[in-house]
Amino acid sequence: MTEKNQELADFLRRARSQCDPARAGLPTDARIRRVPGLRREEVALLAGVSTDYYARLEQGRRIVPSPSVLEALGRALELDAAGQTHLEDLIGAASTPQRPRSRAVQRVRPGLRQLLDALDGEPAMILGRRTDILAANRMARALFADFEARPPAERNYARWMLLDEDARALFVDWELQARAAVESLRLELGADPHDRATRDLVAELRTRSAEFRGWWDEHRVYQRTHGSKRLCHPVVGDLTVDYETLTLPGDTDSTLYVYTTEPGSPSHQALDLLASWTLSPPPSSDMNTQ
Repeated sequence: MTEKNQELADFLRRARSQCDPARAGLPTDARIRRVPGLRREEVALLAGVSTDYYARLEQGRRIVPSPSVLEALGRALELDAAGQTHLEDLIGAASTPQRPRSRAVQRVRPGLRQLLDALDGEPAMILGRRTDILAANRMARALFADFEARPPAERNYARWMLLDEDARALFVDWELQARAAVESLRLELGADPHDRATRDLVAELRTRSAEFRGWWDEHRVYQRTHGSKRLCHPVVGDLTVDYETLTLPGDTDSTLYVYTTEPGSPSHQALDLLASWTLSPPPSSDMNTQ
């Protein structure tokens, strides 16, 4: 079985084990169920395919289901939107083997750097493929870390989150945020399993982080679109920031993250204090990776 087919097989088994038989209207008697989740034949029944067909999918055989079958499998396995997208990506990757390849270095166009600087009162940064941090304004550098001062190879959000002790201390909900970073990275690798830099990053994190290895092997995926982060900042103390993400027109591989606080809240006051503390630092700059 190839690595890509193994990924598909592992994801299907994990998803099946997480399903609730009761929600599917199936018996829950412990004498029948010796393992958690659904059995293969139950997934096949719910999806309207033969048990043999589903078993071959879970064995990593080279099969290309139709869109309707993929949709039915997603419903049977109770996948959310990110999980459904990941399943479709894995099916496509398993059926079209390619060799790993390198992609061009991402660059942030001048107008986007100006946009970051215009958002002077709010932390904002642009993340590229594999969560590379391409650019950040002065408030993002003050709130999280001065990524610009790091070597290009270390300007990566997932790498910083998993390997940097300052990041672990900064996030009150570090485990939640770190897991989300891992699950987002797995979703991205599923979409482009042949990108050499992403594969190299995963290999490094598997070697250096026990938490990463454990979470990666759970085969969960997550797509960050909005949410909140609880921080214990070394300068301004506790605060909670909300974030929204915007995919950039003309560059779907880059995402703008903007962090805000509720007006009048202690968190808003803390962010104002942080803004005054930073005084007049230099403007943001393009932080291309190599």
